[in-house]
Amino acid sequence: MSDEYISWRNHFLLLLDRIPTPIAVCRPDGEVTVANPAMAAEWGTSPGRLRGRNLHELFRPRLPGRLDRHIEALRLGRRPRHPIEVRWLAGAGGVEREGELLVDPVGDGFPPSPMLLAVLRVRAAATETIPRPAEPVAEVSVVEGHILALAAAGATTAAIGKAVGLTVDGVNYHLTRLTRRWRVPNRTALVAKAYVLGVLSTREWPPATFPQRTRGGACRSTQSPHIPPGSTR
Repeated sequence: MSDEYISWRNHFLLLLDRIPTPIAVCRPDGEVTVANPAMAAEWGTSPGRLRGRNLHELFRPRLPGRLDRHIEALRLGRRPRHPIEVRWLAGAGGVEREGELLVDPVGDGFPPSPMLLAVLRVRAAATETIPRPAEPVAEVSVVEGHILALAAAGATTAAIGKAVGLTVDGVNYHLTRLTRRWRVPNRTALVAKAYVLGVLSTREWPPATFPQRTRGGACRSTQSPHIPPGSTR
């Protein structure tokens, strides 16, 4: 066995391990010789333990005999066009999953007994949902609530600072923290998000926060903010 072959094989195995798609290399009869972690994970095992098992044992084709006919066609030098719809019992709990199994010969040629590359496309079950990012916590401090209410009323940064006893930089610090926490691009979107999350009341003007949305309960921020004349934008 040449050093070049060993180097190539090691690179191939390293690449295979990093691919998130379930993949296995099999003998002409379907016996698994190499499986990547993604393929082994479908059965809740390790790649080494999947070695030696057979595709016929692991998968149940939707159409009986389809896998046998597919592998026989490959052996005879034909390349079937369509993947095989299969089912299998995944994990230790034996939950049935569905997907498509693509089986092709390794390489461009068709030797008498080609090695096979099996690629599994897992079909998401109807009950499986893509997790959504968690909504930011709809709770603000007393100062943040007061700043949001004043901003919603149209007060300038300087006017907000004067009302809450902060410098302009201090007000901007709180506004920046809130925009990052709620993942919004600017002050306008921040105010809109505050209404959507129920931090600001939609029934009052000038704007005011809900006591249950401020850490510390009722406070100055729950009262309609006083905006000095000429301080709105």
